[in-house]
Amino acid sequence: MAEPNPIIGLTWEPKLPGLPASAAKPKPHHSQSPETSSALYRPRSELIDGLYVPPSDPKKLKKLLRKEVKDTAGKNWFDMPAPNITPELKKDLQLLKMRDAFDPKRHYKKGDSKSKTLPKYFQVGVVIEPASEFYSSRLSKKERKATLAEELISDTNLVEYRKRKVREIEEQKRPGGVDKWKIRGQQSRKRAKHRRH
Repeated sequence: MAEPNPIIGLTWEPKLPGLPASAAKPKPHHSQSPETSSALYRPRSELIDGLYVPPSDPKKLKKLLRKEVKDTAGKNWFDMPAPNITPELKKDLQLLKMRDAFDPKRHYKKGDSKSKTLPKYFQVGVVIEPASEFYSSRLSKKERKATLAEELISDTNLVEYRKRKVREIEEQKRPGGVDKWKIRGQQSRKRAKHRRH
């Protein structure tokens, strides 16, 4: 007998006789815990007689649909999606916020560089030089790096500037030298005489 087409929104879980519950369902290969629900797998607490029935409450249904909608910046921004922030991307965004410290001769608008929050919607691209700039302003293969942080570390001008600034700050913060700790007057002569004998 042919089974009728499944109704949209329902999922079916087969019941196998004689097998324990752990053997009937294979364990996922990735680190996601089986308690979390997804579009393919629902925990047993949400199944009614082996079937997933969506909630009849309209508020719960709207909340469920909102979770499934992709997070975008909106139509005015051509539905730009919110990317997954990896540690490399996070470092690059933090470096972009501190870009006014790299070069003393280049000035930027303040904007939101003082806020500590990272942008939610952004895109990362690759600059491709035109053929006319092959000899003038093209980066060689050695100069090309994977991330912005690696590029800044390998920049010799920036490294020299940073070292010079660190030296200047250390000189300002350094205490006044040995004279600060010397005890002047009669007491110092007595101590020196006492040490000699």
